Amino acid sequence: MQEFINWTVDTIRQDNLLGSWLEERKYDWVPLMSQSAINILDKGRTVLVVTDNEFEWFMEYILSNINKKKLSRPLLPFYNFNTYYKNLDDLKNESDIELVKDMLEISFPNGYFFWYIGRSHHKRAILPKFTKKPFLWIMDEDLPNSFNLKTRDESLDMKLLQMYRLFDKTISAALYAQIDVSK
Repeated sequence: MQEFINWTVDTIRQDNLLGSWLEERKYDWVPLMSQSAINILDKGRTVLVVTDNEFEWFMEYILSNINKKKLSRPLLPFYNFNTYYKNLDDLKNESDIELVKDMLEISFPNGYFFWYIGRSHHKRAILPKFTKKPFLWIMDEDLPNSFNLKTRDESLDMKLLQMYRLFDKTISAALYAQIDVSK
């Protein structure tokens, strides 16, 4: 079984569709991806995907591809959070956040975590940022424990698709015990 960071570098180098920029950011990527893979595969947590308005297209892409039949793997619990709570843009205070978190704890007894893609100051980022160990892909701001990107980057959409490709490959490799994401 290969160490996760070595597998990540090898995968980036061998897959022509993954950009070399990902190798340069491997130390940002590996800890976040490791935590997410452990949450999904070892702890059986549900992934609630949230984006700001600008990146809704990407959430649709994720949800359309994560459980494709051609992957020949078990179905994974990824959901559009808006299907559970349509008033996400209306959260105003800590009390509102706690009510939603209570609902989610009842709904997902094995646990859940948020995968947020977008700007950190958007209304939809509030709930993911106030939960345990979210998977944050944040735009235009450097936040700790997040993967940071710039919206002014002309290749941002391509980078998001490449990141998803690496994410998907990581999940499959961890699921089939090719890598140990905890090392």
